[in-house]
Amino acid sequence: MGFFKNMLMNNRRTSGKKRNNSNSTSQQGQRSRSPHEAHHADAAAFYTALSENERFVRQKLSGTEDIVSRSISLGNRDGLLIYMDTACDSDKIHEDILKPITRAQSDDLMRVLTATSVIQPSDLEEAIDLMLLGHSLVFIEGAADCHAVLVNSFNNRSVNEPLNEKAVQGAHNGFIESLPVNLNLIRSQIHHRGLVVRHYTLGNLTKTRASIVYLKDLADPLLVEEIDSKLKAIDADNLMSGYLVLEYIEKQSYSPFPQILQTERPDRAVGNLLEGRVALLMDNTPAALIMPVTFFTFYQSPDDYNSRSIAGSFIRLLRLFSFMIAIMLPAFYIAVLSFHYEVIPNEVFYQIKGSIDKIPYPPILEAFFMELTIELLREAGIRLPGPLGQSIGIVGGLVIGDAVVRVGLVSYPMIIVVALTAIASFVIPSHEMSYSVRLLRFPMMIAASLLGFFGIVFSLTVILIHLCKLESFGTPYFAPMSPMRILDWKDAFVRLPFWKLNERPLAARPQKLVQEKKAKGGRQE
Repeated sequence: MGFFKNMLMNNRRTSGKKRNNSNSTSQQGQRSRSPHEAHHADAAAFYTALSENERFVRQKLSGTEDIVSRSISLGNRDGLLIYMDTACDSDKIHEDILKPITRAQSDDLMRVLTATSVIQPSDLEEAIDLMLLGHSLVFIEGAADCHAVLVNSFNNRSVNEPLNEKAVQGAHNGFIESLPVNLNLIRSQIHHRGLVVRHYTLGNLTKTRASIVYLKDLADPLLVEEIDSKLKAIDADNLMSGYLVLEYIEKQSYSPFPQILQTERPDRAVGNLLEGRVALLMDNTPAALIMPVTFFTFYQSPDDYNSRSIAGSFIRLLRLFSFMIAIMLPAFYIAVLSFHYEVIPNEVFYQIKGSIDKIPYPPILEAFFMELTIELLREAGIRLPGPLGQSIGIVGGLVIGDAVVRVGLVSYPMIIVVALTAIASFVIPSHEMSYSVRLLRFPMMIAASLLGFFGIVFSLTVILIHLCKLESFGTPYFAPMSPMRILDWKDAFVRLPFWKLNERPLAARPQKLVQEKKAKGGRQE
């Protein structure tokens, strides 16, 4: 038991106090100092001598060889410029630091430096942290302070439409791996003074920048405080992306259903912000994490709102119907062949019987074989390059499907069932929910092979109980079904016209429930 306890607690989810192992290790490896040096090292105060500041910076950064130091002059005073060439842009250094200092008429660096971001760190430790983020440090001889100028280098890809969430109509831009660019994409759509951005630094070693975004007048303050406390309590070394943070902040990590929505579309993120939800964005993550969400949030798509209400409602109902097909169709087929022949019409029964008589093993093994084959083809198509992946998916499906039927390993009806199941799982607009459906159909198939229709009903009951019990940051996951709120059905199962959507969904926990008011003399219901 002790082994499993240590293994599970190796990377703790939360902690009341941040670890300081790296600092203690580095301090143990340093040589002994005089009392004067130890005082400065502990306080991390600036030195008046340029050489001492440079020595401290290089020592704290473990002797990395990408540190560049350069002598400068400000009037009659010597200065020192320190930066990391792997994190800074040389052109920005020349334009924002060297050129203004060369032409300076004043000794006040805050007036000389004209860069958009000039910070005066409080001590050397803070200055080193700014260096790692792409700042260049400017020291002046005799001055016990420092100026950090942001000259970071950008290597961002262009803002293109996300491949995983394509939309037929509407905007065609998507998030990228840069946090400032993603925040700008949200700001460009919400021009409201109540839009709040709060910054964080996550990861003891990675020091990844993160931000939560919400509308102050709409988002529930208790929700914001809960997310804030969970982010601050994370104690982990590696938090390079939001996908790693997700499991630290969601409540039920072992649930097959995702409790946080990941979206790569700014318009989808903005739509959720306008309903009172909170978005988490991070560097190295081309997606926003939306909280709280419900089961039906994962079946909504921007296309629902960019098309007419009748078309949007039809497509949304089709997606919800595809959920039932994806988890139930193979199980239903197995139950019918194993226990309930009587539900098949006689004309169809003889056709199916002629196809399955040659199969040497029960339907459950036949279904498992084909489902695993489909999963292998799907993963192979994703990992291989684009054109080759599509060819493998099509050719592999045709060749393998035809071969296994001819050999007598799989029947024709099973090929149809597996194909319809795979197509239904592709209809789901959220990859996280699609993965959940792909996992759930296997225990459904096992239950159907053991108990027939009773196994299917039992499995659906267990899933329904779990959905009703599950929460996403205090919000009932299966709302507006449980608890029942019929007023929210108008944007859950279907999408009614916008002039009827005059209230925000209660599941988002907004401060203001009324979304818009019809003008006098406007449309009458």
